Amino acid sequence: MVNTIPGTRPTSQDTKIVYPAVRRTDVTDTIHGVTIADPYRWLEDPDSKETEAFVNAQNELSTEYLNKFEAREKFNARLTELFDYEKFSAPFKRGNHYYYFRNSGLQPQSVLYQQDSIDSEPRVFLDPNTLEADGTAALGVSRFSKSGDLYAYAISKSGSDWVTIYLQDSKGNKLDDVIEWAKFTDISFTHDDKGFFYSSYEKPNVQEGKAGTETGSNINKRLFYHKIGTPQADDILIYLDTANPTHSPSADVSDDGKYIILTINKDCDPVNKLFIVDLEAHKHVVSKDFEINKVVDNFKAQYDYLTNEGTTFFFKTNKDAPRYKVVKYDLANPNEDFVEVVPQVEDVLSYVSVVNQNKLLLGYMHDVKDCLYLHDLTSGKFLQQVDVPIGTISGLTGRKVDDEFFFSFTSFLSPGTTFRYDFNVEDESKRISVFRQAKVKNFDETLFETKQVFYESKDGTKIPMFITHKKNLVLDGNNPTFLYGYGGFSIPIQAAFSPSAIVFTQHLGGVVAYANLRGGGEYGEEWHQAGMLLNKQNVFDDFQYAAKYLIKEKYTQPSRLASNGGSNGGLLVAACANQAPELFGACVADVGVLDMLRFHKFTIGHAWQSDYGYPDDNAEDFHNLHKYSPLHNINTKTPYPPVAIFTSSHDDRVVPLHSFKYIAELQHTAGPLTNSPLVIRVETKAGHGAGKPVAKRIAETTDKYSFISHAIGAKWVD
Repeated sequence: MVNTIPGTRPTSQDTKIVYPAVRRTDVTDTIHGVTIADPYRWLEDPDSKETEAFVNAQNELSTEYLNKFEAREKFNARLTELFDYEKFSAPFKRGNHYYYFRNSGLQPQSVLYQQDSIDSEPRVFLDPNTLEADGTAALGVSRFSKSGDLYAYAISKSGSDWVTIYLQDSKGNKLDDVIEWAKFTDISFTHDDKGFFYSSYEKPNVQEGKAGTETGSNINKRLFYHKIGTPQADDILIYLDTANPTHSPSADVSDDGKYIILTINKDCDPVNKLFIVDLEAHKHVVSKDFEINKVVDNFKAQYDYLTNEGTTFFFKTNKDAPRYKVVKYDLANPNEDFVEVVPQVEDVLSYVSVVNQNKLLLGYMHDVKDCLYLHDLTSGKFLQQVDVPIGTISGLTGRKVDDEFFFSFTSFLSPGTTFRYDFNVEDESKRISVFRQAKVKNFDETLFETKQVFYESKDGTKIPMFITHKKNLVLDGNNPTFLYGYGGFSIPIQAAFSPSAIVFTQHLGGVVAYANLRGGGEYGEEWHQAGMLLNKQNVFDDFQYAAKYLIKEKYTQPSRLASNGGSNGGLLVAACANQAPELFGACVADVGVLDMLRFHKFTIGHAWQSDYGYPDDNAEDFHNLHKYSPLHNINTKTPYPPVAIFTSSHDDRVVPLHSFKYIAELQHTAGPLTNSPLVIRVETKAGHGAGKPVAKRIAETTDKYSFISHAIGAKWVD
């Protein structure tokens, strides 16, 4: 039922929720001979007064249902307490200084500190919290020059993917250089400290102060070289392919400073072209007239530069190796082609770097758990396994010139430990040591447990899933349960410490489950491909069978089971809510891709066609997408459980129009069939998620878990 007065406060009638009136139109498209109704096309305009009224009315409605949980304030207080612990990144050395990121606990953004030695007194080097009063200015990509004398850093505002690049020296003095409208960029300095490479798009047609709210397609990405001390207008255009406007170039200067490695990506598929420029042959003068050696001029495999020894270059690649391997290529002997250095093994090679001059540091993922090994660079010979705990390794730091490396470890029950590996220690068994360890207030991890199970999906494929809960949990089918999934773009979902999950398990008697669905990168490219394009339904089946496993094994029951996922995971949650609403007691989709027939028309959505398909160009892809697109498959036979859609005004990755159109259609079509709330929460001055200040994260998480807890009947226990 809808309210007939747009923008007015909805009220209940006869226990039915009265939703805001949302105008429907007769807009249609004909795609591959099929007529597609799009009655809420007007919601694609983020700047219209009608869209603004829609957002205001929907937020007013959702606030009522996000506030119904009686223990909301207790949840928020405990969540804030759990967030309030000192967090550190792994340190790294540049020039004559060490650096690391630290957050004292509740600071909006982490602060970059500088030290003269690894154990000397730290001082603030860059504090993003000083840039915006509300903490919505966030540090994106940042790089030091080879000498360590210059630091380039990108700042985003309000969660947008657009960034502005600034420079400062190693003493903290800010330079005059400013690079605007960069996006999806890296930064790489030439070794003479005269400039750096970066990528950008044309400035969008957007009002001042509203960057990130526009929906125009990001095409014709350009690679520039910026000479320090000159205006951006004078930057040298290195690469632009207008014949292929969706291609994405980037540049990396080689370890020895003698070469430029150009990589060209076409979309999100893990494949790229590989071009090399001999910078030394050009007397280290950067120009638009480089002679380019097109080592790989096709999109058949991925090549990630590791290092080079003279003309011999080392790469991590998936060429004939879906779980990745290390190869080398000699520019002086191109007929040898790529030569294997470290072959593919059963585990996924997820990380490679070169340390201590001639050591390969290899990170493998074994059943979604990380392992570290050292190999010889030249021969590929195994040297040593680095002893690490069971869990997830992140933030590995260490370069070819360093005689040490650092890394961070985390798990579902451990907030983070930083380890140091020192090659100067003669006894290999004593080279690794604990450098720092995070401590969380009033949390005893020994009272909880995490287990990994392997359940069968619809087609019999074994799917791994992590399950965390209090020890001695009673399996009576009555436990509040939170199920999370993603399943796409070759991204693995690994163990990570989550304050919200701890509150849910500790005080709400909850079970938290993370399913490692096909489409992710948990087992390499074959696992990814089993959940993409025409195989996408496998991902939805995997998630639904995770729910069925939790129910069958008496962890929970449908009315007490909540589903959640973000971005591609938001698509997952909405598609499964459409296909099997009876499996869930609540569904929360964050910043989801929900209109699968028009996703490619907005911002960077065209790049996702490698995973989802090409609805305009390929009839088979269109029909497949049409079968599961959440917007076009609202269930009219089975009542929905409570559904909440979360999105943000400045999300220029998955633009909020996906969520606007889906919730409008859901309320119109399914609203009359259920007494459950179908609502949307629209955050302002926030984007897709990266760089969101801590206060906003706590507020959003409190809303999410309050909605879930009320819906599935979770009760607070102090």
